[in-house]
Amino acid sequence: MTKSRIKDALILFLITIIAGVALGAVYYVTKAPIAQAEYNKIQSAYREVMPDAKKFVDLPTFKADDTETILKKAGLSEHNTINGCVQGLDGSGQLVGYVITVKDDNSYGGDIVLSMGILKDGTVTGYSLTTINDTAGLGMKAKDEAFSSQFKNKKVDFFEVTKSGAKSKDQIDAISGATITSKAVTYAVDSGIAYGKYLLNQTGGKVVK
Repeated sequence: MTKSRIKDALILFLITIIAGVALGAVYYVTKAPIAQAEYNKIQSAYREVMPDAKKFVDLPTFKADDTETILKKAGLSEHNTINGCVQGLDGSGQLVGYVITVKDDNSYGGDIVLSMGILKDGTVTGYSLTTINDTAGLGMKAKDEAFSSQFKNKKVDFFEVTKSGAKSKDQIDAISGATITSKAVTYAVDSGIAYGKYLLNQTGGKVVK
């Protein structure tokens, strides 16, 4: 190998090393802000669906395998996964309710992830979407108050989607042109209801430490 080729190889090697170090530095610098932004987004969703809670603590007994069994029994496991659950506590440390994070993988635009609240009397407080990739003006309307308000402050066994106008408190009027997304959101909330009611039966509405 000529000296020229050796020199070129060394230069290329050094460039590769420098680029790798630079990329590593960028990752290190941006990692913390990205994690903080994700944390803030999740905490905002918690507060949105359970504003009476003063703080949120993880449910120490949460196990994903258990939730899968619970959803299967409720007939809701095919496209839904419980990703996590926190306890919403009031100022005196008593349970206000649960905020349950659910993923549905059958929305029109792919996965949706939402946090939904259920009070200790079984009332659904609503949901907040943290992940959705859908069509603007159609499926993205699942984030709008006109659709999401249908779930707020209702005590039901399950919600169901209708395209002919909601006639009872457990019926959800589908977004026009976005029935698939409407169903995905509704099934996700229903999954949260099923798991929330299971927890309430197990804990009696008490804080789990």
